Amino acid sequence: MLHSAKELAALLGKVKTIAVIGAKDKPGQPVDKVGRYLLEAGFRVIPVHPKRAEVWGLKAYPTINDIPEPVDLVDLFRAADFCPAHAEEFLRLSPLPKCFWMQSGIVSQQARAILSGHPVLVVEDRCLMVDHRNLVSSGTTNV
Repeated sequence: MLHSAKELAALLGKVKTIAVIGAKDKPGQPVDKVGRYLLEAGFRVIPVHPKRAEVWGLKAYPTINDIPEPVDLVDLFRAADFCPAHAEEFLRLSPLPKCFWMQSGIVSQQARAILSGHPVLVVEDRCLMVDHRNLVSSGTTNV
C-alpha cells in the first residue's frame, strides 16, 4: 500500500513507543541497525522475540500481546508468511496501535486484509529508519 510522505511524516511525528518484532542485537543485521537507530532517535523501543530475554539492553517479550503497556507502532522484521499471525496478535492489543509496519522487502496481502476495516495504517516494504530519517529528522517531506 502506498502512502504519501506527508501521511508518513505525520504518523512518525506522533509515534513514541515502537514494538520491534524479530528484534535481535546481532551487529550487521538490518534489525539491529534499525533498532539502535530508533533508540538513538529517542523512541521507546520494546523488543519482541520468542527466545530472547533481552535485546539492546532492554527486556524483550515473547509476543506483542505480552507487552504490559500500549505501543504506537509495531515494526515487523519477519518473513511475509508470519505477518498474518502477527496481524491477528496486533488486533488483540488495546488500545490498538496506530500502525502495522512491515520492513523493506516484506509484503503481505493477507495481513493487509486482516487489518482492513480497522483504524490502523498498514505500511509494507518500507524501512522505518530510512523514512524517519528522511521525513522527520530532516524536517522534509520530499520522499
